Amino acid sequence: MTEEKKVIVNNEDGDSAEINLNKKQAEPEVEVLEEETSDPTAELEKLKEELSAKDDRFLRLQADFDNFRKRTAKEKSEIATVIEQAFLKDLLPLLDNLSRASEAAENAENADVETLRKGIEMIKQETVAVMGKHGLEPIDTLNKPFDPNYHQAVGTIKDETKQDGIIASEFQRGYIARGRVIRPSMVQVVSN
Repeated sequence: MTEEKKVIVNNEDGDSAEINLNKKQAEPEVEVLEEETSDPTAELEKLKEELSAKDDRFLRLQADFDNFRKRTAKEKSEIATVIEQAFLKDLLPLLDNLSRASEAAENAENADVETLRKGIEMIKQETVAVMGKHGLEPIDTLNKPFDPNYHQAVGTIKDETKQDGIIASEFQRGYIARGRVIRPSMVQVVSN
């Protein structure tokens, strides 16, 4: 059992307090550290083995990362190939129609200008539909304000009927694919 001691503390105001101390509290605890009596060469060998194991683990992780990077690059390449093949497959009917139009134009007997024009217009519409299916949209330009993000000014024109900075004519149509400009429109801008 532990011995209990009672200590009464009086302060200057006349108040007192009673504190109970047992022998364990009164004696400070001293922790005895045991010295290792192991062989320093054995300790060194153990550390060398740990370092070797960690080096091996590091090399394995590095190789795994390298393999992951190569596998990811290969998968990206395969995905791009599949997308490209799907796009080309969608373009095949256009090529077929262009071939038919070319054959019709070669036969002078059957060559009717209006029929040929209608055929080319149908090919154009089909091309626009295929491109739209793949996210291509034309940039609207005529009578719109000039925007350098979407338009490339190749000239200016005076036109008192329009405000400055308005697009008067389009020389080459621009396109956006999935929100990104892939070709800006070449335009002529009003500058009075």
